[in-house]
Amino acid sequence: MKVGVKLINKDVPVLWTKSFLLFIIGNFFLFMSFMMLLPTMPPQAKALGATDFQVGLVTTLFAFSAIIARPFIGFLLESSSRKWLVVVGAIALFLLTITYTFSSMIILFLVIRFVHGIVWGCATTVNGTVAVELVPSKRIGEGIGYFGLSATIGMIIAPSLGILIYQNFGFHAMIAGSVIIGLLGIVTLASGKYHTPTSVQAKTLNFKEFSFINSLFTRDSWYPALVTILTTFGYGAIVTFIVIFGEERGIDQIFLYYFCNAIMATAVRPISGKWFDRKGPWTLIMICSVLTIAGLWVLSYTYSVGMLILAGAIFGAGYGSLLPALQAWVLSKTASEKRGTANGMFYSAIDFGLGLSAILLGVVSAFVDLGTVFQLSSICFVIVIFMTLYDFRKQKSQEKKKTIAV
Repeated sequence: MKVGVKLINKDVPVLWTKSFLLFIIGNFFLFMSFMMLLPTMPPQAKALGATDFQVGLVTTLFAFSAIIARPFIGFLLESSSRKWLVVVGAIALFLLTITYTFSSMIILFLVIRFVHGIVWGCATTVNGTVAVELVPSKRIGEGIGYFGLSATIGMIIAPSLGILIYQNFGFHAMIAGSVIIGLLGIVTLASGKYHTPTSVQAKTLNFKEFSFINSLFTRDSWYPALVTILTTFGYGAIVTFIVIFGEERGIDQIFLYYFCNAIMATAVRPISGKWFDRKGPWTLIMICSVLTIAGLWVLSYTYSVGMLILAGAIFGAGYGSLLPALQAWVLSKTASEKRGTANGMFYSAIDFGLGLSAILLGVVSAFVDLGTVFQLSSICFVIVIFMTLYDFRKQKSQEKKKTIAV
């Protein structure tokens, strides 16, 4: 039995153990610390004298290094104890955040971003794997939903907080805030107990067995990872342009979009997690995609704070449950010893989608207004609906054939 997993009866395992709660809180602090930096890196690079190309590298180098790091950490997770990987990853992110205060040259700044991407890729893969090992298998949708919520809220709130501190107090004050939150993450994550599966304990690390391609993706769960790329590509429009959109439309309280987003994402999570466990990922993902599309279209017509709040609430209700559902879908198709690789693939899909979105939608934004960019990005979620429906029908067809064969 997993550490910290107790049973109310033989059919209803307890989800909210002390270790799981500490892990969720620690992961939230980790994402808060990191996501505070995200929107302020390009303007800081510009302040250091970066060219437009170098500003683009701030995001591209980070995403690239995170993607190439994940196969290695996924392989390491197949034979390594969990706790030291969790704590070392949090400490490494903490130390790298501090080094930004010494980056007075753009070249050094880009080097730090590259290394930061490697460590972030490793830490997120490790934490995603540990989370699923703390969750009872019968409540994986609900458990991963709550774990995903810790990341989602961090992704939603922290960028606004980072921008607020950066604009009012400067880059070094923003770094100091990120460092303090990162330290809280280290303390919280180090306080929990994490189970290493028996199959992992029994395996000896042998780098001769490492294959970059085999550790980059798992054959069983590549399809939901592909769907993930589309969802994060669509979300990239929000990450890249929401602040600029607010300035163009004369809306100063852009933080309210993130705030309402977080509230709705939190409110629907108990429902969506249980839905996944009872009915599977398909209908949940399709409904969430419809809500996300609606949120993007409402945002595209927003010229007031009231419409901004409505757009944030609708988008949060949809997208807030979408990524955790996709992660649970990926993991539900993966053997326990391959969950490190599967998580690496999932997070790489997120990075790839966001990185590709920043480039392509950046080009598109030169020809159309940002409202139209949000509308165009909603096409990604239309495709997600059809891809999910296709997999649902395929699954039902396979089940029917098995029933007939029996």
